[in-house]
Amino acid sequence: METKEVACKLTSLELQKYKTDVIALLKGNILKREELSIGYRYTFPGSDTMIEQLIIFIKVERQCCNFLSFNLSIEDDQSSIVVKITGPNGTNKFINKEMEF
Repeated sequence: METKEVACKLTSLELQKYKTDVIALLKGNILKREELSIGYRYTFPGSDTMIEQLIIFIKVERQCCNFLSFNLSIEDDQSSIVVKITGPNGTNKFINKEMEF
């Protein structure tokens, strides 16, 4: 099994700014944050707008941080949205430092 480096590979200034803007929006909407042994579980409001922002976030993160795994859970139109971000050892430290999330 290949070990992936726990580091951001985002080099485009435009994508870096976009990522910063999306993360700032998401940070302001976190309802709950739970630390896991290899990542975090976040709860967000269950709006369609939030779903769209989370999908954008995941798409950008996949480009720069291919060591992360994302699990997006949406039960119905009345429930909160849960996103689980996990990865190899060092993921929690990376999320806290690089994403400040």
